[in-house]
Amino acid sequence: MKSVSVSPHVHSPLSTDKAMLYVAIALLPSAIWGVAAFGLRALLVLLVSVASSVIVEYIFSRISKEDTIRDFSAVVTGLLIGMNMSPSIPLYIPVLASVFAIVVVKWTFGGLGCNWMNPALAGRVFVFFSFSSAMSSFVTPRFLQSSVDALSSATILSSIKTAVSAGASGSNAEILSSASMAMSTFASDIENSTGISGYIVDAFIGNKAGCIGEVSALLLLVGGIFLIAKRIITWHIPVIYLGSFAVLSWIFGGLPRGVGLFGGEVILPLLSGGLFLGAFFMATDWVTSPTSRKGQVIYAVGCGFFTFLIRYFASLPEGVSIAILLMNIVTPTIDRYIRPKKFGYVKPEKKKKEEKA
Repeated sequence: MKSVSVSPHVHSPLSTDKAMLYVAIALLPSAIWGVAAFGLRALLVLLVSVASSVIVEYIFSRISKEDTIRDFSAVVTGLLIGMNMSPSIPLYIPVLASVFAIVVVKWTFGGLGCNWMNPALAGRVFVFFSFSSAMSSFVTPRFLQSSVDALSSATILSSIKTAVSAGASGSNAEILSSASMAMSTFASDIENSTGISGYIVDAFIGNKAGCIGEVSALLLLVGGIFLIAKRIITWHIPVIYLGSFAVLSWIFGGLPRGVGLFGGEVILPLLSGGLFLGAFFMATDWVTSPTSRKGQVIYAVGCGFFTFLIRYFASLPEGVSIAILLMNIVTPTIDRYIRPKKFGYVKPEKKKKEEKA
């Protein structure tokens, strides 16, 4: 007896579990660096986040009688939640974020593939606004500390935001230097020999305060290139997202500090915060991003625009998570109006002209 299934009829060796496994592998270098930079407390946060996501996923897969525990989606969700946490965060917060992500955002809407926003981002934003103080407390990486004890520290973005709001002028490097922001010896040597700001070097490598998995732009870039090479994602969303943010920062980024148009800095804002983590690993989520190339361009530009708007003109120093969630909401509308041309389809007006001819 023959079985007939609906389209699309696509044959691919890439399965959901294999794709999720590749995403987890791509995230590992940055996660390992976070543990090396912030210590075993960071590892504990990651383990708690992943374990709580997997446990909740297992419970709901049993209830729904669907075998979803083996597709690694819960592992990726938990890992992303943990990487978006401060190393000093109380452990119940990543647990709550994981429960919210899996139960409310994922399973309430039908499980994997039915969620309308990225579960990890939604969980992160939920606990951010619920526990703002704990979610905004960070520690200095061990490579920048003079002792083994964790030291409280502001992030690069929050330091710049506070100084600019108070009327500070000058470059980002001058602002950070006046705020006594720590710099590694390696970065200082690079600055003395090349003139490149040591803060840019530290931000690229990962010697800065921040969430566990967002601090190393270098390793996130490596992971993103790995996903592109494995064709898990395409370059369109991350490159256009980063590019649109960079262009807007250059054109309008100087306005808050009175510099005027085309006076904003680009490199340090690009390397700071969760921009690389969001651009390569969360904005590219298959389920919550547009399916067409034109739609992905609109979506990525929107992510870059909202990230820029929140960072430079809102009260928050960071805006990646909220920007991506806002565009997740717009994605169904983009897919509705930006559709790929059907194979063999001819517009009615053109068809009538051809018939008359």
